[in-house]
Amino acid sequence: QLQLVESGGGLVQPGGSLRLSCAASGFALDRYALGWFRQAPGKEREGVSCISRRVGSTNFLDSVKGRFTISRDNAKNTVYLQMNSLKPEDTAVYYCAATVTTIFTMCMNRTTDYDYWGQGTQVTVSS
Repeated sequence: QLQLVESGGGLVQPGGSLRLSCAASGFALDRYALGWFRQAPGKEREGVSCISRRVGSTNFLDSVKGRFTISRDNAKNTVYLQMNSLKPEDTAVYYCAATVTTIFTMCMNRTTDYDYWGQGTQVTVSS
């Protein structure tokens, strides 16, 4: 059974950092483009960042550029989201997602592009 499990969320003060992890089981991530999404209360789910099958192509939501980085470790079947300089507006449930693709150097930031989703992890930025 294909499964994605996020971890690493929590409560952090403004300006702090968190690293989210998403571990896959039941399939090998190296065939998939990967994305991180978030959903705040009352808002639609939005794409935060994505990474292509072949490391080197990434995209970021404008509001997180320069603060967040995405990486993947195919040997560990895991994708990461390093979040620095966190702001209260980053508060949301964060989800990882995967989609099989034959394109090595491109990724997508739309929810409709992804087939598999994790259950989400809460990130709260507050003093």
